[in-house]
Order: sequence, then structure tokens, then C-alpha cells
Amino acid sequence: MSQDVILVVEDEPDLADLYSGWLSEKYPVRVAHDGSEAMQKFDEDVEIVLLDRQLPGMDGDAVLSLIRDRDPECQVAMVTAVEPDVDVVDMGFDAYITKPIREEDIFELVDHLLHRRVYDDNVRKLFAALSKQIALENEHDPEELAEDPQYQYLLARIEKLREETSDLAEQFDDENFQTALSSLK
Repeated sequence: MSQDVILVVEDEPDLADLYSGWLSEKYPVRVAHDGSEAMQKFDEDVEIVLLDRQLPGMDGDAVLSLIRDRDPECQVAMVTAVEPDVDVVDMGFDAYITKPIREEDIFELVDHLLHRRVYDDNVRKLFAALSKQIALENEHDPEELAEDPQYQYLLARIEKLREETSDLAEQFDDENFQTALSSLK
């Protein structure tokens, strides 16, 4: 079983049980039935939140905002009966799925969000390494850097990160992945 905790935030108990039952086959799952409970169960172990927009008390939009304040890196998918309107433009979610949703759709969604998290982390590492390269090249002679083992290690790391990032990006172009994304529409 994966250690990626998924928080299902759904006010309809039958749907919450259905989603958590499906997902608990592969992932640790927490369930919340309203916004306040969601924020109580949300911590650094939660990697993905499946969030309904229509919740009693604090709605899903407010929960999303609080999640982004606490952990901007957490992957959040709105799984809701609310048809998207232009209000979604300013919302900080990572995916928006309109109910009903099938078991295979939920797994495709979670796999996509986990893959995207790895890709985002890789891109962040690549840009950090490139920033170090630029800073060093702005302050040191090329001959001096060419002989420095730490600089050479940095260049090798950059090349490795570029390859990994490219490989991860290609997975987004995979035909099966594209088919899975289109089934989520």
C-alpha cells in the first residue's frame, strides 16, 4: 500500500464510503463530511484531497483556500456536482471533475495527480540547479569552473534532471494517459 494519504471530503456519506472504499485498496484514506472536519484531518501526510464544492458550513471553495494556505504543494481535485463556471478561473485546484465518477476514473485521477506532483518536484529541482549554475557562471571564470568537481557534479545533476523531467513530461503525452484524461471530462 502506498504512503500517499488521500483525504476525501464529501458530505454525502454513501459517496464518501464508495470513494474511500475504492481508494483504500491502494492508499491510506481519510474521510471528512464537512469543511471543518476536512481541515482537522488535513496535515502534512495528505498528498491528495478529493474535495466536493457543496459542503455544509464551510464550502469547498473556502476549504480549498485554506488548504492552499497551509500546503501549496498538496494536489487538490474538485470532485463535485457543480458544473464549472468562470468562477473556477481564480480557484487553486489541480483538477476539476464533475460527478458522477466511476472507480477507474478516480484511480486515473489519483495516478495523474501523483505523477504531476513528481513532475512538479522535478521541475523545481531543475530550476534550482540551473539558478546555481547561472550564479556560478556569473561570478567565476569558465576555466576555473571547468576544473571544479562540485561544478562538474552540478552540470551532471542538471543533465540528469533534464532527462528525468523530459521522461516525465512524455508520460503526459502517452496515449493511454490522454484517453484517461478525456474520460474525466
